[in-house]
This record gives sequence, structure tokens and C-alpha cells, in this order.
Amino acid sequence: MKSMPNFIHKPVLEGERALLRPFKEEDLKFILAILDEPELRRLTGSASCDEETNSPLSTEDLERTRHWYESRNEQTDRLDLAIIDKKTGLLVGEAVFNEYDEATGNVNFRILIGQAGQGRGIGSEATKIFLRYGFILLDLHKISLEVFSFNPRAERVYIKNGFVLEGIKREDFRFNEEYIDTKIYGMLKSDFLKTQSEI
Repeated sequence: MKSMPNFIHKPVLEGERALLRPFKEEDLKFILAILDEPELRRLTGSASCDEETNSPLSTEDLERTRHWYESRNEQTDRLDLAIIDKKTGLLVGEAVFNEYDEATGNVNFRILIGQAGQGRGIGSEATKIFLRYGFILLDLHKISLEVFSFNPRAERVYIKNGFVLEGIKREDFRFNEEYIDTKIYGMLKSDFLKTQSEI
């Protein structure tokens, strides 16, 4: 059994375009606005139809989400970091390691980028930086993720960063009464180290 990684430490990770850091109180209004973006709600499965994607979050949902983000830096079993666009200084998304399995040293990875941060390589760089931290400093064995088949842009980022398609959960989600597949991607530490040696 592997020991729990040091998720208590919330690092600051910096690239050319992206800065990953712990959440601050002033970030809340930005992350709440991102989570309310219709396209993001569709791509993350937070809504099951167009009507839901275009409906604003309820007061209760906003308050629950606010409390959630206020407690991210206190978590010892996961790592949640804000993604900052270095050019503008604005929060544009988040990167997360969660669902750590002590028996295997495997973890789930999740990233989201709002509209303001898209199309400029911020998500791809943030993914690269976060993976490096996970494999090198946290000594994770495997990082996995799931993505809906109607999100090819995200898939391209994952593949570019070395993730391998491991399986498909067919017709796993419904949006606008249409069934959508969920694709499962994974990367082993050995895969990551191999890509680093090829650079």
C-alpha cells in the first residue's frame, strides 16, 4: 500500500502562460461565473439538456459551491488548484487530483477552463505542469480521467499530453435525449517518464 501523497501542501506551479496556485477568497466570483457558463455545464455533464445549461445556478447551488471552494485549501485527501492566465492575471479554471487509491497509488484528474482561457494553450500547459507535479513530486503511479465523446477539444489536449485511451463506457450519459459515450484515459508514471526522455 502506498502512503497518501502530500495533498496538504498546496503548491504554486508556474508555466509560460499558466499559473496554478491555491484558491483565494477573491477567486470565488470568478470560479462561480465559470461554472455557470452554458457550454462548460454541457461539457462537464452538469446539465442534461440545453434548457438546463441556459438556466442560471440557483441561490442554493451558488451558496453550496461557494462553501465548497472556500474549503479547498483545507483538504488533505485531494488537491484543487486555481488556474490563472498569466497574461491577464485572471482566474480561468481549475485543476484537480481526487479519488486517490492508497492500494494502487492511482488518482483521478479533472480540469476545466472557462471561455476566457480557451484557445491559447493555457489548458494544455496547465495539464502538463499538473501532471509533472503529480508524477515527480507526489510520486503517483497512474493518473486517470473521463471525458464525454462530444468534447474532442479536451481529448486532443489529453492525448497531446500523453494520455492513452483505455476504454469507453458506451451510452453513459444523455444530453438532449441523445446518448453520449464516456471515454476513459490513463497515464502511468512510466508513460510520463518516457515522454520526458523523448523531449
